Amino acid sequence: TSKSLHGATAAPTSDPPCLGCCYHSVESEVDASAAPTATATARASAAVLTAPLSLEGGLAAELQPANLVQRVLSLFGNVRPGADLSHFQLPATFNLPKSQLQLYGEIVYCDGDDYLSRCGKGKDSLERFTAVVAWSISTTRPPIFGFAPYNPVLGETHHVSRGSLHVLLEQVCHKPPVSALHATDDGGNVELVWSQHPVPKFNGASIEATVHGKRQVRLPKFNETYEMDCPNLLIRLLPGPSVEWSGTVRIVCKDSGLEAELSYHRSNSFMGMGGDGRCVKGKVFHSSSPQDTVFEIDGYWDRTVSLKDVESGEVLVLYDANLSIANLVTPEVKDEEGLSSTESAVVWSEVSEAILAKDWEKASEAKRKVEGTARSLEKERNEKGEVWMPKHFSLSQDKDGNWECWPLEKSVRPAPIVVPSPSS
Repeated sequence: TSKSLHGATAAPTSDPPCLGCCYHSVESEVDASAAPTATATARASAAVLTAPLSLEGGLAAELQPANLVQRVLSLFGNVRPGADLSHFQLPATFNLPKSQLQLYGEIVYCDGDDYLSRCGKGKDSLERFTAVVAWSISTTRPPIFGFAPYNPVLGETHHVSRGSLHVLLEQVCHKPPVSALHATDDGGNVELVWSQHPVPKFNGASIEATVHGKRQVRLPKFNETYEMDCPNLLIRLLPGPSVEWSGTVRIVCKDSGLEAELSYHRSNSFMGMGGDGRCVKGKVFHSSSPQDTVFEIDGYWDRTVSLKDVESGEVLVLYDANLSIANLVTPEVKDEEGLSSTESAVVWSEVSEAILAKDWEKASEAKRKVEGTARSLEKERNEKGEVWMPKHFSLSQDKDGNWECWPLEKSVRPAPIVVPSPSS
């Protein structure tokens, strides 16, 4: 019988609904300065916040249109295999009522069992490392098949607090679309810094989004930095619709000399039967001797993942999705005057309101308004020879062409949007 590494018992959950969304649309060619200047009250009333993606309920339960597969296939009738979909034009009927920045933020500030705070509480480097591995798995969330978030506009921001943790994101580039994230807590126990640059490509019968960029988890009190990547998202269109995370994730801490490899396995299903694409397997080992496994990792990211001590044979529950990503709480506005006009929930508020009301004509019109106004401002900058610069991050490319982002401030201030405690 498995017991929990963190004192929780394993509990199976029901399978998530059909999933899939990670392609990017032409919103990436505009900037957040298109958001109109407004009074604090107007900004607050315009902010639209929707339920996070979770195992049960939330948006997945609300978005169930008829003939979804046929509608998705119709989008790619004139798209050639191998095409980059980073700037693919997506109709509003296929949008989630939230920005990609919000989805990135949710995997940090929406966590029912707060796996992130555990990373800095381990009594030794090995315990802290396995806590970071568990947190990495917790960032694997179930998107919804056939729907994509808005691609963030240039300069768009998303700022949310959960308890003492403060999270800030900014869209720092639009060609290619690069998003940056910085998070800190009041106690100085943990800091996150990362950049994300997804490249979705159409392969004829599927779409695969490769996510470039590194995620860093820093534990300042222990002088430890953990660097990791994330799996790719595979959206199958034929012969049966499905979506799954796949690929290998490496987690490295040079300070402790520990590493982990997690393999997110693709299913071998046919017409949706036979195979489970939510399987994750891996190992923890010392960098100096990768052939000697310390822990074996095995399970499903939407259920439980176990950790087996190779030497003793003891098996613990490393991660429990039912505790982490089920029945998540929707963020809410706490400080109306603190809302920025570049905040995701404000920039896309009219579009989100129309989508929630299923007023597709109004939603399309609102998207065109954001795009059109921002393109005019971009043209004006170009004519004046002005160069747009991120407000919260520095941006650079390394010798291999990889984008790197670094926060300009040491810590993130408390946000006007908060995640209420489940009991509140």
